[in-house]
Amino acid sequence: MADKTTKTTVSKDLVQEKEAGFARFIQEKGLKTTRQRNTIVNVFFNLRGHISVEELLKEVKNVNPRIGYATVYRTLHLLVESNLVEERRFGDGLARYEGHSDVEHHDHMICLECGRISEFFNPRLEALQVQLAEENNFEIYRHRLELYGACKDKEACESRQKIKKAAQAHSG
Repeated sequence: MADKTTKTTVSKDLVQEKEAGFARFIQEKGLKTTRQRNTIVNVFFNLRGHISVEELLKEVKNVNPRIGYATVYRTLHLLVESNLVEERRFGDGLARYEGHSDVEHHDHMICLECGRISEFFNPRLEALQVQLAEENNFEIYRHRLELYGACKDKEACESRQKIKKAAQAHSG
């Protein structure tokens, strides 16, 4: 289980902007706009967090139970191809998809025990990267920083582990 996804904090304007961007991309590719695809895109952009195909499928089925895994999977890959969504892998074998963040550029801390993914931005770290690039006659186009470790709050971490195990037992 990834970090908890929420549906309440995404602005309608941002969702509409992302949906319009995807509609332009679909049109440019010469693909059809379908109700199922639109539902998946809308549900995805109303979520926050690092969302797996399975998590998105569960949310999509609340809106339209007839949408299947393959349609969700293909639509996510179109979203990635459109550059509106980024596919992330945090070392646990699951692909997760990220479309919204409180910070445009951010890095991640991943707990290897409970799976919690925390986003952070540090201007000193960003400045150090620029300095290192200059010192090494290098131009940075993009970067990813992922820190792997464990939550210091062991009680909260164990609680998340129990919730994760219960969810896995319930779904499988």
